[in-house]
Amino acid sequence: MKKQTLYIALVTAGIFTAACNKDFLQRNPQTEMTPDAYFNNAKDLETYSNSFYTGTPYATDDINSDNISYYNSSGETDLMMEGGLNPNTVGTTGWGDWSDLRKYNYLLDNAGKATGDTAAINHFIGIARFFRAKFYFAKLARYSDVPWYSHVLKNTDSALYTPRSPRTLIADSIMADLNYAIAHIKPDEGNRTRISKWTALALMSRFGLFEGTFRKYHPELGLSDKTAPFLNAAVDAASQLMANTRFQISNTGKGAADYRALFVSTSLANNPEVIQWYDCQQALGVGNNTHTVLGWSWSVSNSLVESYLMTDGTPFTSQPNYKQKGFVDVFTNRDPRMAETVAYPGYSTTNDNRYYIPKPNFGGYDQLKFYPRDPSIRQGWNANYTALPIYRMAEVLLNFAEAKAELGTLTDADLAASVNKLRARVQMPNMSMAAANGNPDPVQVALYPEVSGANQGVLLEIRRERRVELACEGLRLNDLNRWASAARLEQAQQGMYVPALGPIDMTGDGVPDIAILANPGDTASLAGLTPDVRKNISLYYLKDANGKDNNFYLDNNTSGHISFTRYRDNPRKFIGPKYFYRPIQLGETVLNPNLKQNFGW
Repeated sequence: MKKQTLYIALVTAGIFTAACNKDFLQRNPQTEMTPDAYFNNAKDLETYSNSFYTGTPYATDDINSDNISYYNSSGETDLMMEGGLNPNTVGTTGWGDWSDLRKYNYLLDNAGKATGDTAAINHFIGIARFFRAKFYFAKLARYSDVPWYSHVLKNTDSALYTPRSPRTLIADSIMADLNYAIAHIKPDEGNRTRISKWTALALMSRFGLFEGTFRKYHPELGLSDKTAPFLNAAVDAASQLMANTRFQISNTGKGAADYRALFVSTSLANNPEVIQWYDCQQALGVGNNTHTVLGWSWSVSNSLVESYLMTDGTPFTSQPNYKQKGFVDVFTNRDPRMAETVAYPGYSTTNDNRYYIPKPNFGGYDQLKFYPRDPSIRQGWNANYTALPIYRMAEVLLNFAEAKAELGTLTDADLAASVNKLRARVQMPNMSMAAANGNPDPVQVALYPEVSGANQGVLLEIRRERRVELACEGLRLNDLNRWASAARLEQAQQGMYVPALGPIDMTGDGVPDIAILANPGDTASLAGLTPDVRKNISLYYLKDANGKDNNFYLDNNTSGHISFTRYRDNPRKFIGPKYFYRPIQLGETVLNPNLKQNFGW
C-alpha cells in the first residue's frame, strides 16, 4: 500500500511539474485531474501536496560566503565582487522557479472545493501556505521587492505584468502564511521527514530574525523602526519549540560524537534535536553527494578556523603568535566542533592508518562536516546514504538568543536555555552576559563593526557561536547580508599558514606529507628526505615550469597564509547597498517592462 501511494504521489508530481514548464503562472495542469473532479477531500489535497516535496531542501556548504577560502568554480559572490555580475550574467537560480509558486497557489485556489474533515483540509492548506512562505522568503532575501502572486494567474490577467511589490507587503504576507501554517498544520508527523507545525515554527524563528535584523542594519530600506514585530515573532516561535520536551539538543555525553551524529547518521528519526530531516536510503533510490564536500572543489577559510574558541573558552586569536601557527598546531586545544567541521591532522577516510592529506591549493582546511564517515554508505555520485538535517533545534536556540539580544531583553537565564546548551554538548565553557559585554573580543569587533550598544559583546559572541555551530549548513551568506557585513563579503579569504617553502607534516606523525615549492626546479629542500618519504610526498608549486603563477601563493612570498591569485589579480570591491541584493535577469525585465531593476543594478 505504501508503494502504491508513493507511486501515485510521484506520478502526480510529474504531471503537475510537466504542466508548469510553459506559461507556468497561468496554465492549468494538462491532465484529466481537473479541479472539479479532483480537489474533493483531504486525501486529494494530500496527494497533490506530495508534489511540493521536490528538490534538495538541505545545504551542505557555505559557498559564496566568508566561510570558504577558495572555490574552483565561479561562485556568484566572487563574480559580483570582481565586477562581473550584472543583469546579463546573473543566472536563473533564485528567479526561475516561479512554477513552484504556481503549484502552491493552485492548491490554495481549489482547496475550497474539498469537503469532509475541516481540520485535515486546513492542515493541507497550511502545508501549501508554508511552502509559499518559504518560497517568498528566498525571494525576499535575494531581491527584496518582488511581485506578490496569491492566486494562479490566467492568460488575460493584468497581474502577469505587475511591478515588484514592496518589501513590507511581502514580509507581512510571509508572516500571515506562517501564522496560518502554525495554527493549522498538525503537530505530529511520523518520523519528521514531512512538514509539521514544528517545522513552521522553526521557519518562523528563522524568518523573524532575518527580517528584523535586516531592517535594523539596512538604513536604505527606511524600516529600522519596524523591527520589533519580527524579532518578537522569532522569540515567540522559538519559545514554543523550546517548551516542547520532544525537541532537545542531542547530548548523550559523547561530546563531539553527538555533534557529528547530526551530519553522518543513516537516520535521524530518533534524534531529539531534529525537527525535519531528509531521508536518503539505497532501498528507495534516494542518495546524496556529501562525499564532494571533502577536498573536491573548495576548502573552508582561515577566518572560520580562527573563529573557534580554545577549549578553555578564550579566543584562539588571543594566543601568542596565533597567525603563525602551523596546520597541526592550529587544531590543538580547540572547540571540538572544529575537528568535526575541518579535516584534522590524522583523519582517515578509511578509518585506519591511511591518513587523509588536505590540499593546499584550495587552502588546506578541507571541509569534513557532512562527509560520510562509514565507507559502506559512501558509494559515489548520488549514492551516499546519510540522513541530512533540514531544521534542527540548535539553529532555533541561536535564533532565540540573537533576537532577544537585539531586543535588549536577553538574560543569563536565556543563555542557559539556548547557547550554553550547545556549548555543553561539546564540553565548552558557558557564555555569560557580564563577561561578553564587559570585554568584547577586539577581533570580533573588527569583523563586525556595525554592532554597537550595551549588548555589543554578547551579540558578537552569539554571532561567533552561530558561525561555528552552523558552519557549512548554508546559512552564512544570508547572515552576512542581514547584518550588512559588507567588510566580511569584500575580504579575500585565505587558507592555512605555511612557515616556509619545503616539506610539511599534515598528519601530526612527524613525517612530511606534502611540499610547497617555488617551482618544479626548486627541489633542494627535498634532498634530506628518505626515498620512501620522497616517493609518497605530494608536491605543489607556486609557479609552473614556465614561470606562470598557479592558483595560490604565500602572502609573505616564501611563507605566510595561503592566498589566491584570483583575488590578488581581481581585487574585490563591495558596492553598497547594491550588492546586498541581486539583479533580475535582463530578459525578465524585457518581458515585463513594469518589473523595474533592483538597487543600482
